[in-house]
Amino acid sequence: MINEINTNTRLESNPTLNPTSIKVAKRILSLNDQKANELRAYYKAHNLYVINLMSSPGSGKTTFLESLSAYEDFRFCVLEGDLQTNRDAERLEQKGVSAYQITTGEACHLEAVMVEQGLAELGKRCDVGSYEYLIIENVGNLVCPASYDLGAALNVVFLSTPEGDDKVLKYPSMFLCADVVVVSKADLCEVFGFRIDRVREDLARLKKDVPLFVLNSRDSASVGAIKEFFVQCKNEGFYSAHIF
Repeated sequence: MINEINTNTRLESNPTLNPTSIKVAKRILSLNDQKANELRAYYKAHNLYVINLMSSPGSGKTTFLESLSAYEDFRFCVLEGDLQTNRDAERLEQKGVSAYQITTGEACHLEAVMVEQGLAELGKRCDVGSYEYLIIENVGNLVCPASYDLGAALNVVFLSTPEGDDKVLKYPSMFLCADVVVVSKADLCEVFGFRIDRVREDLARLKKDVPLFVLNSRDSASVGAIKEFFVQCKNEGFYSAHIF
């Protein structure tokens, strides 16, 4: 102990030492962030407005995209993310939508490099540059996708009625990255006692002025309202300010 004190004293009094401290810090996800910036450049070069759809599994994202395919004035292609199977991409292809399935194996989210690789494969199936919108349907998960920047202009979070109306504050990271929230399967609100006002209030506490849409995919008006919002965001040059 005495030797340690003497050593510290000698070091502190040594005039040749530079006492300046250096802070070393690096974001763990910096490689993903770099790739996300490259994707932004790609999107811009191909005039693509990119929308990132996030939610729990089974929230109705693919069903919404199937309904969206009915609008001839909204031309979009899709990258699908799931751990296994091509089922969602196949569903969309049956609706005439150009889609490519990214299977992640065990990863519970999409990363920028996966999107880059998926775009290369999608480009073999269609002329990506001929579309106005690219929609990325992320892996169903209310946690991990909130940490990975995919370079999207608009981050959309679906919250389905059967999940319950308490998820906004339970999973704050996901809803903090949302530029818009969609309550899906709204025709079941009464069945599950789902309170849209509670979602609206919790959103206001967490992140003010986040648009909230209520979706019933059997109701074309609710689908159309979200479609028009996407078009408005593109026309106004909206770009998410969220930092993942």
